Amino acid sequence: MSRVGAIDCGTNSIRLLIADRVQGKLVDVHREMRIVRLGQGVDATGQFAAEALDRTRAALVDYAELMRRHGVSKVRMVATSATRDAANRDVFFAMTAEVLGAVASGAVAEVITGTEEAALSFRGAVDELDAAAGPFVVADLGGGSTEVVLGVGGGSDVTASYSADIGCVRLTERCLHSDPPTSTEVASAREVVRAGLSEAFGAVPVEQARTWVGVAGTMTTLSALAHRMPVYDSDAIHLSRVPFGELLTVCDELIAMPRSRRAALGPMHEGRVDVIGGGAIIVEELAQALRLRAGIDELTVSEHDILDGIALSIAD
Repeated sequence: MSRVGAIDCGTNSIRLLIADRVQGKLVDVHREMRIVRLGQGVDATGQFAAEALDRTRAALVDYAELMRRHGVSKVRMVATSATRDAANRDVFFAMTAEVLGAVASGAVAEVITGTEEAALSFRGAVDELDAAAGPFVVADLGGGSTEVVLGVGGGSDVTASYSADIGCVRLTERCLHSDPPTSTEVASAREVVRAGLSEAFGAVPVEQARTWVGVAGTMTTLSALAHRMPVYDSDAIHLSRVPFGELLTVCDELIAMPRSRRAALGPMHEGRVDVIGGGAIIVEELAQALRLRAGIDELTVSEHDILDGIALSIAD
């Protein structure tokens, strides 16, 4: 049995999973997430900000120490949307090679394509679900992009996928400048989201789906709020279901809230306060489109996503 370390470095957060593969399933040893906002300003400037790189390095150094302490033998780090867009990404890669090399010789962050990202997200999200509930459409809503993936059970059986350049950080920086956002800003954000999703639905026949699975921080936070949890409880959130009526109500509330009220919500991570309104707009547009196109009327939320897919890819 080998112990693996998986790292997912996205636009908004960097996450670590240390796990063992036991009887075909992953068993968590350690899992954590930090908001580092690596994609801060990338949409506008085209490069990583120095302070964003510093925050990411500090988190990665801590993750490397945890992996050494837990006896990790294989490491894979995947960097997604923000890294594909940054002009100074070589600085980022050099940093990851230095830090990860102390855990496993030659380890360095990989930039993966949207198709690869979608396949890993799908595998992690549906690995524990009953194949009879498929076909599944998985929406991985990140800071810089949203992956829409259609597939059947069995984890790696992806039928079609599309990576849309809409995410909670990117949409907030582009459209939602006021606190709370104005109706004009929200309308502008919806136009951007609908355009991105139109391209996604042109590539992915979501009409075939029977179950919608949402992954990543916006989705899990919305589930916690819809279930009126006083604090964030990942065990209770994992594979929870949210009917569209409750989901859309929570989204509307978050979009209209000033940041001070969002920050006071028990399950809300401080690093999501300023961008979750943008995430909520994307979720609303996804829900309305999936109801119309596929007759789906609830969201299943998974705590397992691309991070688990990364771990499975090196544990096999």
